Amino acid sequence: MIIVIVKVSFNAIVKVSMKSKGLRNRGMSIGQMEQRTGLAASAIRHYESEGLVTPDRTETGQRRYQRADIRRLSFIMISQSLGFSLSEIRDALASLPSDRAPDKRDWSRISRRFGAVLDTRIARMQDLRDRLDQCIGCGCLSLKTCGLYNPRDRARRNGVGPRFLLGDPVDMG
Repeated sequence: MIIVIVKVSFNAIVKVSMKSKGLRNRGMSIGQMEQRTGLAASAIRHYESEGLVTPDRTETGQRRYQRADIRRLSFIMISQSLGFSLSEIRDALASLPSDRAPDKRDWSRISRRFGAVLDTRIARMQDLRDRLDQCIGCGCLSLKTCGLYNPRDRARRNGVGPRFLLGDPVDMG
């Protein structure tokens, strides 16, 4: 808000409160965010409803996003494409400062945390790929060593899902 002092006829000084057009238009509209991030406005609004971004509002209720929100939305898109849930993403974003734009150190902290999760996922996927290659590549489907063979559903004792392919020992005697 800008306070302007106006001198009126009969020499009285009156303070007039005016909203600066520049201040009212600070921030980017949802359409501008669409153009910058490639996300549909509906996706941006969804992320807002999930608490992942918190735009300011004008007097008329229009959303106004800060430049830092471009990085937040990009992070959300990339993280989802890597298989992270909105809950995991929300937790990571909650660690960012709310009183300033996140800096390199803030993002590096999140990157290390997500990197560790990705390293674990990559190792599991490589192990699964190798196990499938062995099974498919051998052609015999040896019933003694095959990670897919599970007579009388013995693997259910260890939980649901493809237990042998998830790392449980094949010999469940």
